[in-house]
Amino acid sequence: MTVQHIEKEVLKLNVISRSKLARVLLSSLENLSETENEILWAKESLLRHGEMVKGTLKSKPAKLVFKNARAILK
Repeated sequence: MTVQHIEKEVLKLNVISRSKLARVLLSSLENLSETENEILWAKESLLRHGEMVKGTLKSKPAKLVFKNARAILK
C-alpha cells in the first residue's frame, strides 16, 4: 500500500475522523529523535533550495520576516 493510496482513502473519512487522525499523526512527530529531526530538516532545506533555484519559491527579506513576526507576537 502506498502513501498516495492511504491519502486517498483517508480523505474519504468524515471530518471528525480526519481531525482525530491528524491529531494522532501530528502528535507522533513530537517524539522524533534528534537524528530524525536533522534528516527531515535537511530534506526540507534541499527541497526549498531546489524550488528557489527553479524560481517556484519566492523569498522575502529577513528584515520583513522579523518585522511581521514581531507584529504577530505583540
